[in-house]
Amino acid sequence: MFTGQAGFAGVANYTNVLTDASFWPVILRTVVVTAAMVLGTLVIGMGVSQLLTRLGVVMRTVVSVVLVLAWAMPNVASSLVWQWLFQPFYGVLNWVITQMRVFGDHTQDNWASHPAQAYTIVLTLVIWQAVPFVALTLYAAQSQIAPEYYEAGSLDGATTWAMYRAITLPALAPTLLLVTILSVIWDFNVFNQIWLLTRGGPEDATLTLGIWTFVKSFVSNAYGQGAAIAVISTVILGVLSSYYIRRLVRSGEEDL
Repeated sequence: MFTGQAGFAGVANYTNVLTDASFWPVILRTVVVTAAMVLGTLVIGMGVSQLLTRLGVVMRTVVSVVLVLAWAMPNVASSLVWQWLFQPFYGVLNWVITQMRVFGDHTQDNWASHPAQAYTIVLTLVIWQAVPFVALTLYAAQSQIAPEYYEAGSLDGATTWAMYRAITLPALAPTLLLVTILSVIWDFNVFNQIWLLTRGGPEDATLTLGIWTFVKSFVSNAYGQGAAIAVISTVILGVLSSYYIRRLVRSGEEDL
């Protein structure tokens, strides 16, 4: 697999990566995609957790089981299902859009061949996989809030939104911070979904740090540069995580 004489490369691999024309576009793209995934996951997850608090015991159990099953599905299996949904000619979504007879014939549309549509299928898949964890975690945290607070708010004439803003959100703040940290780490490192759906295309539109690491290492056979990209990714994640963890520890100390 390796031929030739080995030697110490020093910082040459890092220099090559940092001066690569793709470096900053990939960094920016990774940050934007991660932010979109995390924001979408948190917003929808918070909505689903609120829905769970308003359902009866039977329906809440059914919805919780469905959420757990969706979350437990392997990434590769979910990605293959998404491929089937969005593929041209035989894709379910293209067939549904065509049957609506409003937008014309879309049976041949290839979602992975257009940047905006490629982002759409990747984001929806990752968010769909991540929402169950966030929703169930927030629901579990909200279940620990004493109902007396809401009763007092109702007696004072507070609206549902006012009670959510004044009671629920402050109580959920530490848990929200925790799931945000985990979501940033997971979404920053997303690989399987992007590789199986778009392989970083079209025209590098979905080329993130995780995909770039793989391409450099195993497609271009530049193993040193691939390792350098992985180290840079780890450093970026370490900086982001340390900020959130410091805030999490500080909020825990304030609660004591």
